[in-house]
Amino acid sequence: MRRAVLLFAAVPVAITAAVYFLAPTDSAEAPAKAPVSASQLAREDAKSRAEEERSADDETIASLPAGLADPAKKELAQQIVASAENSTLDWRSAYGYIEDIGDGQGYTAGIIGFCTGTNDLLGLVEHYTKAHPDNGLARYLPALRKVDGTDSHEGLDPGFTKAWKAESEVAAFREAQDEERDRVYFDPAVRLAKLDGLGTLGQFIYYDAMVFHGPGTNATSFYGLREKALHEADLPSAGGSEKAYLDIFLDVRRKAMKQRKADIDTSRIDTAQRQFLYDGKLDLGTPLTWAVYGETYRVS
Repeated sequence: MRRAVLLFAAVPVAITAAVYFLAPTDSAEAPAKAPVSASQLAREDAKSRAEEERSADDETIASLPAGLADPAKKELAQQIVASAENSTLDWRSAYGYIEDIGDGQGYTAGIIGFCTGTNDLLGLVEHYTKAHPDNGLARYLPALRKVDGTDSHEGLDPGFTKAWKAESEVAAFREAQDEERDRVYFDPAVRLAKLDGLGTLGQFIYYDAMVFHGPGTNATSFYGLREKALHEADLPSAGGSEKAYLDIFLDVRRKAMKQRKADIDTSRIDTAQRQFLYDGKLDLGTPLTWAVYGETYRVS
């Protein structure tokens, strides 16, 4: 992937041409490698910039305001996400939450909706077990690896949900959920949003999108949605309007949600994030009022 870094070190960049880079082979007998599009390389480079330390990026971020990383703003972010994920502002009440909501991703659990079918719940339990080998979820690791990528409960029923709820009473497991949320979702979203020139609201919009769509590089995951938005609007870091870019990004995201399920409720965008944007709340300043699934929330 070093070639991607060299070619796209100036990310963000919008790529519209259908350019493909083919890896050279040593002989005619070598198996052909699938072509990698320039768009895919750009997405992967954006992901690496979000997740890995780079000195120039670190210097840029250090010079910027804390934004969503400010403790008070981070607390607010968790409340807004919880209103959409768990219909509550008390996000800490969700450590023990677990159920299959019928979305094809297996069990959804914990403070950020870790799923047995989307690798993040498996990653959480693996990291937790390294530090705490005798935890009550460790015995389910073989089953979690087997069902990863599916909606299956094979090997998990009937005891996994009870074990999850019991483990959520352990302070170390609650801390592990916080750490995994930050490592996989919060920190990369805030980091990339800052590099893209976005303020606190934009950082939250990236974070919520990464939570809902996942931090992948395919067309319907976070980095794919960002790349689609770049085709229609310039980033603030490239001289574009922050409001115009975020409006486009929300359009792209809303369409992706509808493609997943035509009758899905998009109020987390329509009457929450979009409303913040149109109200000029680019710094996510309180008081804030928003509605999700028909229920109104307020933070002073």
